[in-house]
Amino acid sequence: MPFTLATWNINSVRLREGLVSRLLAEELPDVLCLQECKSPVEKIPLDRFRALGYNWIVARGQKGYNGVAILSRLPLTDAGDRDFAALGHARHVAGVLENGVTIHNCYVPAGGDVPDREVNVKFGQKLDYLTEMRDWARAERPAKSILVGDLNIAPREDDVWSHKQLLKIVSHTPIEVAHLAEAQEAGTWVDITRKDIPEGKLYSWWSYRAADWNAADKGRRLDHVWATADIAAAGHSSRVLRPVRGWEQPSDHVPVFATFDL
Repeated sequence: MPFTLATWNINSVRLREGLVSRLLAEELPDVLCLQECKSPVEKIPLDRFRALGYNWIVARGQKGYNGVAILSRLPLTDAGDRDFAALGHARHVAGVLENGVTIHNCYVPAGGDVPDREVNVKFGQKLDYLTEMRDWARAERPAKSILVGDLNIAPREDDVWSHKQLLKIVSHTPIEVAHLAEAQEAGTWVDITRKDIPEGKLYSWWSYRAADWNAADKGRRLDHVWATADIAAAGHSSRVLRPVRGWEQPSDHVPVFATFDL
């Protein structure tokens, strides 16, 4: 049974519930994974999403920060969460579909502004989070699984507007890229977006700081859809919804989609 999945850092689900509802109504993904919900679970506008047919919801939240949720039109069972790096943050939740596919929704720490763990605690937390993601994958050997989310790293040269200028900027530094690659390899995760769109510049985030984000086009691909190698061939039709960045009061991220024939 084919299903379409999307991931989106919404940057406050309560502030942007109208945008979420618009995406659900216009694009009809079977599953939508949200990050940076910035809300306790009980205050997420779940009734509005249920009214659109998304009756199965698993989420982890906290006041004002982080937060992850999976909204589904297909039956979905809560499969728990993991507190990578013991940060006490709501950054991961998992759900299992009736076809046995496990969906992991992750929000990797941004890492602050200085790419040096000796002077920036947040950067160290980011690296530790990725290390524990790697160790978990090595130990658990996930199968028939999809991992999505704002991983806060643009790994490839064509995932950023300027590889040379961003080499020392958090989200594209060599140490972050290496940590992400180790986590990916440990889980035999396949980058579905780049499997489908192997060449060319591709971004899912544009800073609020740009006066005209579209004209400047200084983007980064921070949002990812991965699948374990055993089901990666079933993934296709990847797309990044760039126009969503131009919606009224948008998130600085846009949704990333993929379809799976499973």
